[in-house]
Amino acid sequence: MLIRFEVANFRSILDPVELSMVAVDQDRPEARLAANLGESLLPVAAVFGPNASGKSNVIAALTWMRAAVFESLRFWDDEIPIEPFAFADGKDRPSQFTIESVVSDVRFEYVVELDGQAIHYEALFHYPEKKRRRIFEREGDDLRLQRGLGALSGTRELLTSRTLALSIARRFDEPLVSGFARDLLATQTLGLRSRNKRSYQVAGTVRSTLRWFEELPDRDQLTLPGFEGLDSPSRADRTQALALLRLADLGIDDVLIDDHETVYSEGGPASRGRAQRRVRLVHRTANERAPLDFAAESEGTRTWFQLIGPVLAALRSGSLLLFDELDASLHPTLSTQLIRLFHDPATNPKGAQLIFTSHDTSLLNNLNRDEVWLTEKAEDGSTRLGALAEFAGERVRRSQNLERAYLHGRFGALPDVDRTELLRALGLIG
Repeated sequence: MLIRFEVANFRSILDPVELSMVAVDQDRPEARLAANLGESLLPVAAVFGPNASGKSNVIAALTWMRAAVFESLRFWDDEIPIEPFAFADGKDRPSQFTIESVVSDVRFEYVVELDGQAIHYEALFHYPEKKRRRIFEREGDDLRLQRGLGALSGTRELLTSRTLALSIARRFDEPLVSGFARDLLATQTLGLRSRNKRSYQVAGTVRSTLRWFEELPDRDQLTLPGFEGLDSPSRADRTQALALLRLADLGIDDVLIDDHETVYSEGGPASRGRAQRRVRLVHRTANERAPLDFAAESEGTRTWFQLIGPVLAALRSGSLLLFDELDASLHPTLSTQLIRLFHDPATNPKGAQLIFTSHDTSLLNNLNRDEVWLTEKAEDGSTRLGALAEFAGERVRRSQNLERAYLHGRFGALPDVDRTELLRALGLIG
């Protein structure tokens, strides 16, 4: 489970901001005790704030870090595709990332400092018996390894100034490294708008849901990062996927998947194209059941269908699911149901985590005070991220009505709307 994530100098984030999953209120079933950490961790965190305040960039930073570990060895030959803060001295400062998580009851800490030309510092630590020990640490191209980890010695031969050591080391048979890397790479992202198509390929597609409804060839499964360790789909998988689909009360009973051959005519003799996989959702009415092509479905229905695979995969493996703008295409009732799936230990026994951004303040009624984070834009255009539970240094009462307090400006993080300039431009005031 993720303990905390810290990032500096990435997109709208200049100075370090931290998102912590450590519970403030530990005496409730949603908080999961991490025995070796001495703390309880949260399965859900939500980021609220005005438009353009940097909510999505918190999700993007975590997504970028996961993509970096997956791709640096193959694609970072010429430059590192980092996006530093565009103003002030952002372009002259390195970007920094820190991830702390618990994997197989062991605490790990991964730190990276880099710019567009080189990786300046990188380290992976673990805490056996709560004492910090180095697995590997690099400064520039100088790599030091923990004694006894000879299996990682080949990392030095492939190391370059623009290749993450973790990208290399995870390919060797060393459980300490491969376990942490596997946990990080299992992170999935939904809803995030891509700036770099290669670096933001995520599992939240129709394909990742289809594997729960029909068995895909092995080669297809291997192209879905984070799904490599999952078994082939079973009848129970299909049952769970259908149950999640029906939970949305969309009037859908089943999913039909077959190979459909397209016929082309264009004024001449008909010719057959290559067969393509066709997805149809079976709708029920009072008197009949009728399949509709997936493309004909509403955006909300398509969104719910696409998240079935990532959600079930996260719940099964205990991994992290990131969702940008959870409320964009989902009714608040469905968003609430999704939150409950991660909250409930019965449906989330392995401690999967959901981190999402949203404008839907009604969701605050389903969140505890330590599960809410707020973004604001500073005067220099940079993003500030703060925990609602410790807003302005004053602890928020556990019993507080979060939605009402938020909408009344109690926690800030609301748009500062001034109509004066618009009214003047319209000639309505002098």
